[in-house]
Amino acid sequence: MKIVIHTLCCIILLGCNSGTTNIKKVSDLESLQLKTSFFDLNEKNLDLSVYKEGKIVVSYWATWCAPCIKEMPGIKRAEEILQEYGYTFLLVSDETVSKISEFKNEWNFDFNFLKSSKSFETLGVYAMPISYIFDENGQIIETIIGAIEWDSEEMINKLKML
Repeated sequence: MKIVIHTLCCIILLGCNSGTTNIKKVSDLESLQLKTSFFDLNEKNLDLSVYKEGKIVVSYWATWCAPCIKEMPGIKRAEEILQEYGYTFLLVSDETVSKISEFKNEWNFDFNFLKSSKSFETLGVYAMPISYIFDENGQIIETIIGAIEWDSEEMINKLKML
């Protein structure tokens, strides 16, 4: 009788475990996409997976953030230099689309500006600027907190090597 009960328990436990082999690991980029929606300046929803062919830099910023604005010319130059290395730079704000558009026109910056549907606090972003670099598999490979010289020779070489 003990053998029968033991065998039944093993069958039940193995049966409960059968679905675990189908679990798919979600990438960091996919996880981010599940937490919030992104909209371009035409208020069109954007799926970040369209950029999965290369590396993605997601930089969180705000129109009132002086260090964010200060690093933007360097980001633009780095974006141009690193284009042939498959980099895409996305500048994400949680402010309104109209406020981001007004900023873009006032400062004459030509970036991939996006609006997050969730507040930065909801996403765990408590400092700006902060940038996350994702590899081709959507995994975070670098986190940069604070303003940097994106177009410095040292930074460009580092990004080329990632």
